[in-house]
Amino acid sequence: MQGIVVIKCGGSTMDQLPDTFFQAIAKLQADGKRIVIVHGGGPAINGMLDRVQITPQFVDGLRVTCEDTLRVVEMVLCGNINKALVRRLTQAGAKAWGVSGIDGQTLIAEKTTKPLGWVGEVKQADTTIPLAILGQGYVPVIAPLSVSADGSDAFNVNADVAAGAIAAALSAQKLVMVTDVPGILRPQPDGSKALVQETSAEEIGQMITEGIITGGMIPKVQAALDSLGQGVNQVVICRGTAEDLLAVSAGEAVGTTVRTNVKQSQ
Repeated sequence: MQGIVVIKCGGSTMDQLPDTFFQAIAKLQADGKRIVIVHGGGPAINGMLDRVQITPQFVDGLRVTCEDTLRVVEMVLCGNINKALVRRLTQAGAKAWGVSGIDGQTLIAEKTTKPLGWVGEVKQADTTIPLAILGQGYVPVIAPLSVSADGSDAFNVNADVAAGAIAAALSAQKLVMVTDVPGILRPQPDGSKALVQETSAEEIGQMITEGIITGGMIPKVQAALDSLGQGVNQVVICRGTAEDLLAVSAGEAVGTTVRTNVKQSQ
């Protein structure tokens, strides 16, 4: 049986995903690949918050989630975004099934101690629902909401963190993080930026310290490192074009590959 590939679609890229992206997922599924999608929805959430006159707040690239914001997050992620992705996958010829991390307690979390409100720190990822959906020949499309162990509270979870936790629990072959940049970019003396093709935990720590990795890329690389530490073989950060997805699936180098130990980039 083929290994599982978890693909995280960033909210900032959602509206930019072309039909070819979904066609590539359909092709991979038809070829027997087991694909799991975890999605964000930041811009759509911000748009709805603006409509209900709530000002979005962020700390270190993570959304601050008050109770009213949580209601909006649930509505947008589990409703509009999740079902839009399922529809586009279906139109492309894939079989997709949309759920959230709340369903079947796929993501069990505790409220963070950081000043982020109703944001959950994932304590356990249960693979029962994703594996059941995969077993029926569908692509699980998972919204990054979580639930407390007793089911009494729901929490918002950063989509990168959710994808990393699900990939680790599934012992995924690869975690592909689709974003709006080609990968991690390192500033050059002439003012340009060069793609970091391979990197490691040690080098990522240095790049955060040096201010090369900032904002929303920080939870992305931290989730990558966490998943690698829990058994995921490889994490790729890339634009996620159809060409990228097919190349990654074929084992070709695309974007930035994060491994446990590699030589530092120059």
